[in-house]
Amino acid sequence: MKYYIIAGEASGDLHGANLMKAILKKDSNADIRFWGGDLMQNAGGVLVKHYRDLAFMGFLEVVMNLKTILNNIKICKDDIEKFQPDLIIFIDYPGFNMRIATWAKERKIPTHYYISPQIWAWKESRIKAIKRDVDYMYVILPFEKDFYEKKHNFPVEFVGHPLIDAIKDRKSIDESVFRKQHQLDKKPIIALLPGSRKQEITKMLSGMLSVVKDFPDYQFVIAGAPSQDYSFYEPFLKKKNVHFISNKTYDLLSVSHAALVTSGTATLETALFKVPEVVCYKGSWVSYQIAKRIITLKYISLVNLIMDEEVVTELIQDKFNTKNIKSELHKILKGEDREEMINYYDELEQKLGGNGASEKTAKLIVSSLEK
Repeated sequence: MKYYIIAGEASGDLHGANLMKAILKKDSNADIRFWGGDLMQNAGGVLVKHYRDLAFMGFLEVVMNLKTILNNIKICKDDIEKFQPDLIIFIDYPGFNMRIATWAKERKIPTHYYISPQIWAWKESRIKAIKRDVDYMYVILPFEKDFYEKKHNFPVEFVGHPLIDAIKDRKSIDESVFRKQHQLDKKPIIALLPGSRKQEITKMLSGMLSVVKDFPDYQFVIAGAPSQDYSFYEPFLKKKNVHFISNKTYDLLSVSHAALVTSGTATLETALFKVPEVVCYKGSWVSYQIAKRIITLKYISLVNLIMDEEVVTELIQDKFNTKNIKSELHKILKGEDREEMINYYDELEQKLGGNGASEKTAKLIVSSLEK
């Protein structure tokens, strides 16, 4: 069978790769064509366009790059028509994917959505398009099933969170070898996860690195995104006690003592590695003002949303400053705050439904073709 998959971000590349591996186990003749990244490319299939050419952050940035986005949509439609897939699998990335879903539905191509758009956070009106254009929805957060089925009368499958599989299946590392390989000393590590897009990395690292001098007994390590070259990070590596490791975020988290993390999937990844964290976010002034008026959630981090309480501190916009970063980081480096956060992480993992998300989703997708 022929599968067309569209992922537009680093997290989508990770989950798309694991889903592809699971599909290939169940359908050895699967012909897969996709938009994604290096991880999906390593899993097999044909890469059409890399997510690094698709990612634009914030309302203002999207408007400024609208011509490029619309051109990418046209390229995608043309490529699907040439490929003639048996189904399309969308992975998050709703602004792009929902446009393709509407177009695909009109052409009677079965549509599967893995990792729901976060319409419970904003643009809940998208439920109309989802009910009209999405044939099968697979959700990964426990509260999403009730949101769709009880509030909107739209049946979905809760498959568990794929991050549990991704972390469980990774190869463990020898910490002493890892430190030696990356020229790290014996000081405890504070990981810096500034995101994957250039705009957010620049904003986040300028704040995160402002506290380095206040923690001489620790070493700070920037987790480099696979989509960015080393040269982009070089200006941030001039401070003493700051190191850089590219494309090895999970290995870094497995040996870290604490972390400063940009809001997004990385907040959940950090929690599943049981690393105490401070969640950070700062966007452009225009984007933030718009978001503040249309997003009604109590929290921005997945950890707090799933637990429905403030387990990790969130430093957003003006609160993301040197004074607050320093204060909150001190709290999680030792003492009761640190231990309490780790205990909450154990409860969080139980709520996420265990392992096997990729396998469950692949089974449902492949079996849909047999109906």
